[in-house]
Amino acid sequence: VGFLLESTTRVVKLSFTKLFKNLGIDITPEQWVILDALYQKSDLTQNELAVFAYKDAPTISRIIDKLEDKKFVKRKASVEDRRKTLVALTKKGKTITETCYPEVYKLREQSWKGLTDKDYESLQKILEKVFGNSDDYV
Repeated sequence: VGFLLESTTRVVKLSFTKLFKNLGIDITPEQWVILDALYQKSDLTQNELAVFAYKDAPTISRIIDKLEDKKFVKRKASVEDRRKTLVALTKKGKTITETCYPEVYKLREQSWKGLTDKDYESLQKILEKVFGNSDDYV
């Protein structure tokens, strides 16, 4: 099962990498997760993004730095708490994300071809259980 999970993860990441390359957009699957989160939820702290992406603080900081270098995101002070820094999509980041969405949906549809909603729900429950059971060891 571990080999199958690892192999599936690798193939999915490669599919996303190829998709972004074909679109002429210079982002990685890890960067996409951050852009998607910011698009869906608006401004988030680095800690919130780290939890969402299940990445440690140094890794999430590097991802945000790269996205900031590409002018896809910007850091800004929180209005409610000046001690917090928020990460927000720029106009360019929003445009890139919106450009990717139709193709990302097609890729997801292709990946789930032949599976019913019940299959998807079952898989999600199983993976959440395995994740929760394994999280104690991380």
